[in-house]
Amino acid sequence: MHVFYTPDISGSDYILNEEESRHCMKVLRLSTGQLVHLIDGKGGLYEAEITAQTKRNVILRVVNHVQDYQKRNYSLHIAVAPTKNIDRLEWFLEKATEIGIDEVTPLICERSERKIVKDERLNKVITAAVKQSLQAFHPQLNAAATFKELIDAQSSLNGFKMIAHCLPGEEKQFIQQVAVPGGNYLILIGPEGDFSPQEIEMALAAGYKALSLGETRLRTETAALAACFEASYINR
Repeated sequence: MHVFYTPDISGSDYILNEEESRHCMKVLRLSTGQLVHLIDGKGGLYEAEITAQTKRNVILRVVNHVQDYQKRNYSLHIAVAPTKNIDRLEWFLEKATEIGIDEVTPLICERSERKIVKDERLNKVITAAVKQSLQAFHPQLNAAATFKELIDAQSSLNGFKMIAHCLPGEEKQFIQQVAVPGGNYLILIGPEGDFSPQEIEMALAAGYKALSLGETRLRTETAALAACFEASYINR
């Protein structure tokens, strides 16, 4: 059954926005009387019937509140430096949404090659992945933050804070050595040129643990996705 993202759903009647309506009518060619699924991004899954179509919108009636999903027993926030090729960041957002992630913050670092991101486009990628994978919860995309802004904003986090970097000479640990299942995890992933020594020092001074994601040197988006896998694995 086709799935539509309806974050503001309430009551029994709902009007799809123009973009979702266009996809419903022009791409999927669904017609009045057909049933679809609606996901609100907050854990709710609904079954609805198409009751009418206008030139710009599709009108639905909820016929069944199928399920209220419970959130996972852990929370994952990845702060990742935007890649020079934005397609690689979009790939990460798509795959991380499918695996399970709660928050993403584009992290602007000293060595970042990209310092501007378009939130609207990235949110569309996340929403498409939510619908495709039937994820009940829509990950939160935060506004881009500088490294210091992120460190300051997360100073009171009650959880496990980690920074993955490639600087030699310092002992690093794997996620399962740093964190326990059921926790709140914040993991920092740097740009193509890695974090600067000053940024690493700032994070360690703020209580972050140096994190290893394996012996090989990973691309930014691969490292971020590996962190998602690791967090998911220890909570199975």
